[in-house]
Amino acid sequence: MPELPSLREVVERHGLAARKALGQHFLLDPAICARVARLAGDLSGRHVLEVGPGPGGLTRALLEAGAAQVHAVELDPRAVAALRQVEAAYPGRLTVTEGDALRVDAAALLPAPRQVVANLPYNVGTPLLIGWLRDAGAFERLVLMFQQEVAERIVAAPDTEHYGRLAVVSQWRCACAVGMSLPPGAFSPPPKVWSAVVVLVPHAVQPEPALAAVMERVTAAAFGQRRKMLRGSLKSLGQADALLEAAGIEGTRRAETLSVAEFERLARVLLAR
Repeated sequence: MPELPSLREVVERHGLAARKALGQHFLLDPAICARVARLAGDLSGRHVLEVGPGPGGLTRALLEAGAAQVHAVELDPRAVAALRQVEAAYPGRLTVTEGDALRVDAAALLPAPRQVVANLPYNVGTPLLIGWLRDAGAFERLVLMFQQEVAERIVAAPDTEHYGRLAVVSQWRCACAVGMSLPPGAFSPPPKVWSAVVVLVPHAVQPEPALAAVMERVTAAAFGQRRKMLRGSLKSLGQADALLEAAGIEGTRRAETLSVAEFERLARVLLAR
């Protein structure tokens, strides 16, 4: 491994005080960064997208774990400058791009097999996930750090407190599990809440675009008025009673009681209609 300054030295040298507007909470403990990287499995020959690398703790861990290439996308020019030394230490294996990850097409940027491994900025974590889920078949795995509450919403089971649209769209496309949880003190500066890493492994067969578009409509309608019975919340889709009957679902049920498979049945019926 190349000799590099400590992460705290990097933060001081480049004036990398975390900015709330950018949702920054840095991981500066190499042991924790290594644990996150291990959740990605064997990285040999893998091309990894990292979002919001900050001073580069996780970046270093991914490179040390054997990733063939890491492409780090960073909005903060201070962090981009800080990562240049790591880029030089791993010639040809690290590429740093200054820009907005929400505008990056990961599948076009990296060859397969590709993964996303990131300590996501809190303020854009969910939009980034939704974008990657729409192209889930392009990835081998997604290893993503969120606020604990968001992580719980992703992995929630039906008829539980956190179950909602995010759980349905995530679990429809991926096997989802919490890989580890971290207290506020693991970060600099400490956030006000716990964080958790979610591991998402895309299913081998992904839904066709037409079905995916209908699934978005169904879940938006169902959870948009989640206190209503389905026969009421799905009225905007037209002929809600007939739709529910064809899918074999009681109209008196509410959205949070439906399994992912039942939502897919509704979507398939609506698509066929």
